[in-house]
Amino acid sequence: MTDPMIVSGPASDIDSLRLQLIAGSLQVQQQIIPQLAELGNEGLDVLMEFLLKRSDTPATWLDGKAYQVLYNSDAPKAKEFLQTNFPEGIVPLKSESGINYNPLQQALATQDFQAADRLTIQKMCELAGPTATQRKWLYFTEVENFPTVDLQTINHLWLVHSEGKFGFSVQREIWLGLGKNWDNFWTKIGWKDGNNWTRYPNEFIWDLSAPKGHLPLSNQLRGVRVIASLFAHPAWK
Repeated sequence: MTDPMIVSGPASDIDSLRLQLIAGSLQVQQQIIPQLAELGNEGLDVLMEFLLKRSDTPATWLDGKAYQVLYNSDAPKAKEFLQTNFPEGIVPLKSESGINYNPLQQALATQDFQAADRLTIQKMCELAGPTATQRKWLYFTEVENFPTVDLQTINHLWLVHSEGKFGFSVQREIWLGLGKNWDNFWTKIGWKDGNNWTRYPNEFIWDLSAPKGHLPLSNQLRGVRVIASLFAHPAWK
């Protein structure tokens, strides 16, 4: 359903769209971004101006949507703008362990959630050390020792590039809201249907039509201990 506040029309309405992007409700802003994306260079200019004005504050998923339009655009000016102002992406890729989160940001910016999910586990194994990297999965004791900064970077990347639908903090909030009931939690986020676990990869939903909290995956089939360690981590306090 289109918000009644939205004014659509030719490119001459660009000022109206710009105003609504800056001052409209979240719902209006969300609908304005794809409209601007269709207006060619004039629309891209508004999105670039929008991102620059907000660059002093932590990125939200609204910034993520604007960034994704520019990142996936073929326009040379958009590429040049991002290279100059956001060379590492819209989320600062902070790491206490020298981990490079750039590939994860790129996968999320193109909405390749399946690749992003694989990269998330890969980067978390890198965080845990060479032994975990080799075995390709985590022990809950390794998760307990993760640096807060790195977990927050991974989580922020997922939040910003998924309209706030995906991320460990989203999953944790759902789990707490269900009174920490694991069975209800698995069903709610689409990891289980009745007694049947969702099969990897084909039964998972790799786009924004998935239930809230559906991604990223953790190796839940090894039991709850890894995800319980994630949810108990001080990164979310």
